[in-house]
Amino acid sequence: MDFIKRMEEFRSLYRKDKWEGSFYDYLQMIKEKPQITQLAHARIYKMIEDSGVEELKEGGKRYKFFNQELFGLDRTLENLVEEYFHPAARRLDVRKRILLLMGPVSGGKSTLVSMLKRGLERYSRTDNGAVFGIKHCPMHEEPLHLIPKELRPEFEKEYGVYIEGELCPSCRMMVDAEYDGDIEKVLVERVFLSEDDRVGVGTFTPSDPKSQDIADLTGSIDFSTIAEYGSESDPRAYRFDGELNIANRGIMEFQEMLKCDEKFLWNLLSLSQEGNFKAGRFALIYADEMIVAHTNENEYRAFISNKKNEALQSRIIVMKIPYNLRVRDEIKIYDKLINQSDLKDIHIAPHALKVASIFSVLSRLKESKKQGMDLVKKMKLYDGQDVEGFKNKDVTELKAEHQDEGMSGVDPRYVINRLSSALIRTSTRCINALDVLRALKDGLDQHPSINKEERDRLLNFISVARKEYDELAKKEVQKAFVYSYEESARILFDNYLDNVEAYCNGVKLKDPITDEEINPDEKLMRSIEEQIGVAESVKKTFREEILIRLSIYARKGVRFDYKSHERLREAVEKKLFADLKDVVKITTSTKTPDVEQLKRINEVSAKLIDAHGYCSICANELLKYVGSLLNR
Repeated sequence: MDFIKRMEEFRSLYRKDKWEGSFYDYLQMIKEKPQITQLAHARIYKMIEDSGVEELKEGGKRYKFFNQELFGLDRTLENLVEEYFHPAARRLDVRKRILLLMGPVSGGKSTLVSMLKRGLERYSRTDNGAVFGIKHCPMHEEPLHLIPKELRPEFEKEYGVYIEGELCPSCRMMVDAEYDGDIEKVLVERVFLSEDDRVGVGTFTPSDPKSQDIADLTGSIDFSTIAEYGSESDPRAYRFDGELNIANRGIMEFQEMLKCDEKFLWNLLSLSQEGNFKAGRFALIYADEMIVAHTNENEYRAFISNKKNEALQSRIIVMKIPYNLRVRDEIKIYDKLINQSDLKDIHIAPHALKVASIFSVLSRLKESKKQGMDLVKKMKLYDGQDVEGFKNKDVTELKAEHQDEGMSGVDPRYVINRLSSALIRTSTRCINALDVLRALKDGLDQHPSINKEERDRLLNFISVARKEYDELAKKEVQKAFVYSYEESARILFDNYLDNVEAYCNGVKLKDPITDEEINPDEKLMRSIEEQIGVAESVKKTFREEILIRLSIYARKGVRFDYKSHERLREAVEKKLFADLKDVVKITTSTKTPDVEQLKRINEVSAKLIDAHGYCSICANELLKYVGSLLNR
């Protein structure tokens, strides 16, 4: 009953948003809300802008409109908005260009266009995105086209609103036949853009040139009425239902545009530059729509190499849509795709999607000429991680080395296919990182389109991903084990602080047993500092920074414990784990644990489950795997 009630509320809201009035009423509305007359490009830009903009730490912007579906393309999307949508919204010449999204397969081109279309449908139901059209017009055209050309300068001066375009043939006849030229009485209605209802959103898909008709784009003669009206140039004998007609006021998508037959592309020459197209035996028909197309790189190269296409080339703005190059965003892509399935009963262990993402991203990166920079370091830098010898500012230089980076490599579809195989075949209701790596490797054996050299290259990336996982797995178990010995970690930490304080103040410590004065334990301090790469030359600076932090906490009356300083916490945990290495080895690898070992195993498993997202199955597998790693 709750859902039925929700449906009723939705219907009433839909009815409330409907509006109908005369052209005179529409003019009164324009005085209050001039934005309702905005052109298609301006409406799309406003839609994106209204969703919000976030300033990124690494520089640049993130447009929140794209957040839920597209990941790792912040810079690309920023360029798209700033270089195309924004100037087009300001009526600069850019709006007279076809937007061509070009990139590798499964890179997000179709998703991007789909988001624009669905977003525009939703936006047309808001106050800011409201669209109004002449009632019964097959193209839902802007009512201001009713104003004669001679009066437009005066109107624009009084209302501060720009008018572009002319009445379609159907409306021209309707105004004369039904309203006797009295434009104030012409009915205007609110229009809700919808691809399903064929209002303001058009899509053209190429098919067999022999069977596809140009009428799919521009409409066709209605042979059932031509005998009644007697002429093919009578608008009443014509169906204005082509994709270019119905996309007026919104967006027109050309799927795989460069696969289209040439005769279909000719219509775009006039539509993109002059904003009109030819249909039947009528004068040029005005259309206010954004034209967006997408294609892959090979087809684009073939297209620009053909001199016959020069006229259309000059009317195209190409935006490259590369693959994502950040591991953390690649994880979001796979997570999104898996969540669309109904495999809710299968658990995905921590780092399972990460190893797949590492494999994918490595395959897309290009070797750098920078000394000491390999693909793994590059991947980590791109992902925002600290890499010794390099800084975040190096990312810009690295990206500038290869303009086509991200335009090739493993596509997300291949990885999600292999993940799907692993998810379906699992017998334990849980898949871990090793299951994923195995599935990726098996897929290469079945892949028909890669040669031996490429296969060996990808196998190497699987090995690299495995090594990265080995380190992650050891760290995970390390943290869980240290939790079992948390009191030992605190004692070690306090001991380190006592020695640092004495070292920085130039005083001696008192032995707790003999009461004799002793020098700060340099060996202990260095054994901890070396765990996080603090060099001998900077140990004094590091220790002084710790002491300053300690005094700040003391002034605030807050206890400074080993969790208060992330790097120091990592150092203490690594040191403790190194000291406990033999204990961990024995505990994780023994087949018949004693009571104490069993207690430790249960404590570590519980920590992995409670704090790190493991289930009992993958926690047990992780402990066995790390035990085998430590025993090698």
